Amino acid sequence: MKKRSLQEIEDYYKKQDYVGEKLRKKVIEDKQYQKLLKERQKQLTKRFPLTKTEKLKYVMSTNQDYEILEKVKQLEKLKLSKQEEILVKLMKTQLEYGWRKYLIQELNKLMKKREVPIDQNAFK
Repeated sequence: MKKRSLQEIEDYYKKQDYVGEKLRKKVIEDKQYQKLLKERQKQLTKRFPLTKTEKLKYVMSTNQDYEILEKVKQLEKLKLSKQEEILVKLMKTQLEYGWRKYLIQELNKLMKKREVPIDQNAFK
């Protein structure tokens, strides 16, 4: 049997309509995914140590995830404008399993500010 990548396994569950917290639970239950993830994290955490909270909160399955988090951490230490803080926070949320909810929240804020009607039930 072909060894699948983390992304292939995640995509498989997404095609079955698992998203957010449900997707997170599915990949936690998937033994092959967990084995690959542990191997990957072992390699990457040598270079980029994570806190316990970060390990639980973020997917961190690719080199790019670690690169994003490292850059976000560096930027968070700086004095940023309010707009830059929002952007950095939004970028950080993209490392989470339920990342789409944060995009929707920010879009809704912008729509409300611009007085664009929001139909909360349109996509349920």
